[in-house]
Amino acid sequence: MRARRAAAWAAAPLSIVLITTACGGGGEPGGGSAGASGVTISVNGTEPENPLVPGNTNETGGGKIIDALFSPLVEYDPTTAQPANMVAESIETTDSQVYTIRLKDGWTFHDGTPVTAQSFVRAWNYTAYSPNGQQNGSFFSHIQGFDQVHTEDPDGTAGPQTAPQPAAPEMSGLRVVDDRTFEVTLSAPFAVFPTMLGYRAFAPLPDLFFTDKAAFEAHPIGNGPFRFVSRQPGANIMVERYEQWPGAPKPSVSGIEFRFYESAEAAYADVVANNLDFIEVIPPSGLAGNLYRTDLADRSVSRTYLGVQRLGFPLYDPRYQNPELRKAISMAIDREAVNQQIFGGTRPPADGLVAPDVPGRVAGQCGDLCTYQPDRARKMFEATGFQGPIELTSNADSGNAEWIQATCVSISNALGVQCTFVPVPTFGEIRSAINARQMKQIYRSSWVADYPSIENFLNPLYRTGGSTNDGEYTNPAVDALLARADAAPSAEEGNALYQEAERLIIQDMPAIPVYFQSFQAGWSERLQNVTVTPFRELDLESVTVSEQ
Repeated sequence: MRARRAAAWAAAPLSIVLITTACGGGGEPGGGSAGASGVTISVNGTEPENPLVPGNTNETGGGKIIDALFSPLVEYDPTTAQPANMVAESIETTDSQVYTIRLKDGWTFHDGTPVTAQSFVRAWNYTAYSPNGQQNGSFFSHIQGFDQVHTEDPDGTAGPQTAPQPAAPEMSGLRVVDDRTFEVTLSAPFAVFPTMLGYRAFAPLPDLFFTDKAAFEAHPIGNGPFRFVSRQPGANIMVERYEQWPGAPKPSVSGIEFRFYESAEAAYADVVANNLDFIEVIPPSGLAGNLYRTDLADRSVSRTYLGVQRLGFPLYDPRYQNPELRKAISMAIDREAVNQQIFGGTRPPADGLVAPDVPGRVAGQCGDLCTYQPDRARKMFEATGFQGPIELTSNADSGNAEWIQATCVSISNALGVQCTFVPVPTFGEIRSAINARQMKQIYRSSWVADYPSIENFLNPLYRTGGSTNDGEYTNPAVDALLARADAAPSAEEGNALYQEAERLIIQDMPAIPVYFQSFQAGWSERLQNVTVTPFRELDLESVTVSEQ
């Protein structure tokens, strides 16, 4: 999720959530005008899995480009992740169930057509309507009428049965009031809803998307600070500044090349040589002995962010359905040893499913199940009768091979069974296999928050049918707890129920939390005013380029 510079929400009296923006015109970064810079910067990325449609993009490679092309109703502060209005002028409710959303005037799509209330309502209905096959459809599950537009495949995507036709084409909980106002009625009170509205799934779509989808996919049209220029598969995506963008601060750079490398090491070498302007994840080869601090003196940063690294299980594979097996593998991982050996102590071992600094998080939720206990792990593992070998997989283009191989060594030593790393060449390939439910190995499954809430670390990943529940985990007791948490009358009561659900999920261990995410990012000598957000993205609006 892209974060931008903005004022935080203002508190409102009388139980009304009223979000007011403090973003005025203001000057440009460094005092210059947006049009003064003709400089394009290059940013490391990964090939998007799908065409650049907000409702069908839930992976990092495509997500960072979507976030440059589209502006949502709400934005997140690039330092604190606090939400504030963006396209929304106000979001009002008296009961956390019916929300009235008023849009600011003057917003347009890159083809010059206006952004209206219908642009949001039509996009949301399209994404939620299950025959359209949008990966982010379940983000609209709180809206009244979602169950009438979204049906589930009864035997999974690989089964012979197909999902039944939905009863309705549109959600009854969405109503356009006028060109700049629409009303959202939820099926139950949900206080987190306004915070969600900064996630890309809630972006608007122009009329062209609905009249000529092929043309849109070939040349995406958003309403964000940058507009699409070109795409060279396997190489790059180019975007340029949209001069009519009414947000603030306006970008200083005139364009961005999102560049795709075969390996993180190659990207890192180019940053060191000033041939690439920004890399958000320095590979282990640069972390060893803190080499990056020498290679990138005065042009790097190390910080934690709202993410957790996991190992996911394809629970549709009968071999992984025993929770005792999954817990045994978790206790066979010496997280701190891997952290020190591979990351120089920069990755805190995970003690739960929710990252630090996320509202609602409680430390230590995982307890003994996330600590290294080789004797207990081996006894539990042997009792399961699993024959092995154990195989871990990840894409090879993201700098994860070293820590996964070290994790395999720890598992092998603890359980007395062979553990092997099976790499997949690209992120797009492994995501395609995950989405098609074709995984045969335990797979790397990291999670970076879409928005700052404990709810975001649970519902999408562990609720039955969740948008990123890639392993097809299901537990009716967990679903019931999450539903109660969603409808809680206050954030405090909701967080307590989310925490209870987290503990129950951990007892099933559908995915192993390995370490909490931190990043070491680096940039070229010409970049200035570099801010890397809590979502691990370069803040594209504030970055500037030195005159050289």
